[in-house]
Amino acid sequence: MLIDNHGRRINYLRLAVTDRCNLRCFYCMPEDGLNWLSRKELMTYEEMVRACALLVNMGIDKIRITGGEPFVRKDIMQLLTSISSLPGLKELSLTTNGVLTAAYIPELKALGIKTVNLSLDTLDAGRFFSITRRDEFKDVMLTLEQLLKQDIEVKINAVVMAGKNTQDIIPLVELTKDTPVSVRFIEEMPFNGDGHQYSGIQWDYVRILEEIKDKFPTIQKLNDPAYSTSYNYQIPGHKGNVGIIAAYSRTFCGTCNRIRITPQGELKNCLYDDGVLNIRDLMRSGINDNDLKESLLHVFSQREKDGWDAERNRIEKTGVHESMATIGG
Repeated sequence: MLIDNHGRRINYLRLAVTDRCNLRCFYCMPEDGLNWLSRKELMTYEEMVRACALLVNMGIDKIRITGGEPFVRKDIMQLLTSISSLPGLKELSLTTNGVLTAAYIPELKALGIKTVNLSLDTLDAGRFFSITRRDEFKDVMLTLEQLLKQDIEVKINAVVMAGKNTQDIIPLVELTKDTPVSVRFIEEMPFNGDGHQYSGIQWDYVRILEEIKDKFPTIQKLNDPAYSTSYNYQIPGHKGNVGIIAAYSRTFCGTCNRIRITPQGELKNCLYDDGVLNIRDLMRSGINDNDLKESLLHVFSQREKDGWDAERNRIEKTGVHESMATIGG
């Protein structure tokens, strides 16, 4: 079991396999995209599997594959197959925008993937195009339909943005009436990759909940699972449920059980730090697993108390300017 310097268990890895994406969501990246990583800058699949195997051996039992968009990377099923067979791994899941995912769903089911997070900020095709700058709404909805047909648990992730999609909060909640999905509303974060200072949010988790309660006053609080990043609720009679993730307010840091590895192999103890160890570079230097394990244990013993401390202690003091695509959603 991995325990950090604040007594928190670490058992969850979010592995970003690429920084590339086939959407251009304005809250994640500029319209023209990013300066994409070259192939040699990305971790190879072999390096990813080695890192995952070592971390599972150390106590990680849940891995989520993220991006960018995982399905834009060639032969992604090869990686998923290798990771799914690691002894000691209890859960493999993924986050996707759904554009290319539908064709792979039977294979995902066969691998034992039980949960998929689907990024979907609106149920309106016009607003989808405005937010993502791409006309891919039908393909995303097809993915949602096919995931439900395969009895794969779906969590819809919707970033709440002033002036963009606050009118979609209620329709997304209404989706849970007849559809067994979890709709999670996420506070907007400063990871848009455009270099501008982020001044905070207008729609925090309190305001989002107030908006929902105004329409659904009978909404009930659920017991939040251990390590949950969301406050969870259900409306009586609804098949699905609702979650609110205080991603900018950072109210869940005290039970944080997760680490991240970026596409270029940078280990992040916190979403808001700027990386604490480059696993890719250590592997390419010829390090053996025992020494790599010691390096990992060292940085796990120096985790920040919360996301606010992590942001304050960044090496670059000019603020947070990465794209979420380069971090791993």
